Amino acid sequence: MKYLNLIICIFLPYFCTAQTNFEFKKDHDAILVRNLEISAKFYQDILGLEEIYSKAIPSGKRWFMMGNGVQLHLSKSKKEVPKNKSVHMAITTQKIDAFVDFLKSKDIYFENWAGKAKTVRVRADGVKQFYIRDPDGYWIEVNNAKM
Repeated sequence: MKYLNLIICIFLPYFCTAQTNFEFKKDHDAILVRNLEISAKFYQDILGLEEIYSKAIPSGKRWFMMGNGVQLHLSKSKKEVPKNKSVHMAITTQKIDAFVDFLKSKDIYFENWAGKAKTVRVRADGVKQFYIRDPDGYWIEVNNAKM
């Protein structure tokens, strides 16, 4: 009995704890868009994303490559998705000042979290951030956080 208690004490934690280290990495995000062409143009021309071409992509969808192998999938839909700044995609660049200049040159609206136009916020941790919207109104945070 003494050995049974010892065995239970040694091996029980392995059976009672959940596996937590699955080493997940982001694969893609998918969003619904009303006009596939207009949205694709925004993600190509403004964010500079490269379009992915594959036989696996169904009609009514366009896929784009982001950094670190993460993809963005656009799906044409007539459904309207409610937009809220708290629900957003975030991208980071160490060239944030140059990107701000680019947005200004294209007359593209951006704002800080509080909604102040053409304003970049510097967070308490020193990271600069601001928000833009795509043609369907999805919020996109742009920051210069180091990953």
